[in-house]
Amino acid sequence: MAPHAPRNHHRHPLATALLSALTLAMLILPAAAAQAHDVLEGTSPTNGSTVASVPASIGMTFDHTPIAIGSEMLVKDARGSNWASGAVNIVDNHVTQALKPGAPAGKYTVEWRIVSSDSHPIEGTFTFTARGPAGISGPAVGPGTPASAQSTAVTAAAAGGVGIPWGAVGLGAGVLLVAIALLWAARRLIARTDGD
Repeated sequence: MAPHAPRNHHRHPLATALLSALTLAMLILPAAAAQAHDVLEGTSPTNGSTVASVPASIGMTFDHTPIAIGSEMLVKDARGSNWASGAVNIVDNHVTQALKPGAPAGKYTVEWRIVSSDSHPIEGTFTFTARGPAGISGPAVGPGTPASAQSTAVTAAAAGGVGIPWGAVGLGAGVLLVAIALLWAARRLIARTDGD
């Protein structure tokens, strides 16, 4: 009996290109997610500024809504004592941290760790100096930071607020759909080529 002719396993060039595109899409997804971290747009008080007195709360504004769970702000005086009171509160893209009453005049360092809307933690520090202790005047509002971010009523309403990372979810879903479509097309082309 004559041996069967070897089957042609040569892949169609388009199928190879589709598989390459699929591989590239899977590599791009983590890189794209890394670029989705929230960006700090402003602080209140502004970094390096001098205010009349220690504000009742510290504020930060991001380009997206961070996630409350896991976020933290420490507000330390020159001696290293932390004057932050309770957990951070988040309303939309504004993050506020209440301070304990009686904070003294002097230089403060704010150490923050915020969970970005893409679920990855980001962190940083900024400083401000207060000429007087807390209670002399209302909280300072830095340039570009909405006054509503400093409002006690808004801060209270923000308790337990959690931002949903819709941007990261949409990006991941889009890349996944493209990858599925490419894989499906590549498998059909490979099957058709092998059948010839």
